[in-house]
Amino acid sequence: MLRLSWTNLSGPIPSFLGQLKNLYFLELNYNQLTGSIPPSLALLPNLIGLRLDRNQLTGQIPEEFGRFPGTAPDLYLSHNQLTGTIPKSLGYLNYTVLDFSRNELVGDVSFLFGTNKTTQIVDFSRNMFEFDISKVEFPSSLTWLDLNHNKISGSLPASLTSLNLQNLNVSYNRLCGQIPAGGKLQDFDIYSYFHNRCLCGTPLPLCK
Repeated sequence: MLRLSWTNLSGPIPSFLGQLKNLYFLELNYNQLTGSIPPSLALLPNLIGLRLDRNQLTGQIPEEFGRFPGTAPDLYLSHNQLTGTIPKSLGYLNYTVLDFSRNELVGDVSFLFGTNKTTQIVDFSRNMFEFDISKVEFPSSLTWLDLNHNKISGSLPASLTSLNLQNLNVSYNRLCGQIPAGGKLQDFDIYSYFHNRCLCGTPLPLCK
């Protein structure tokens, strides 16, 4: 395990960290690291957690992050300056945690979901993602879904009512239609849903 968080580190992440084959947890968050994410980190066969959040990292998420040799690690990349689209290769792995929030990422990320996944926590908030949420098949294991402040369109699928959600936020998007009734969806307040194009139904005002 290598934990160097909250240490005021600056400069790029060294690529030689990918040679530490026994490493199962790498924590470099809450620093001032710059530059791009080294693709060599995807060579770590035993990695189960990777925290690079709250730095000043730039560039794209490496394509290699869809080819971790072992179990897909919990991936925390939030609060950086990452750009571009999410590599399609990440859709082939089964991540438990994906936190890409507060970056400058774009495009369609719907391929990261699927009924065959066991993903539990997804935070894609405050990016510029664009996709139709009505076509997304969410994994039954999902307990945390934060998509606020993006450009997501469509209507909320009824399948969300079957999830045991502890957190849901789809505010500040381009959603339309009625919020499906049932499950946990009415347990959340208006702040989970507001500032959408034409979303309606409890806890928002009734549909006309």
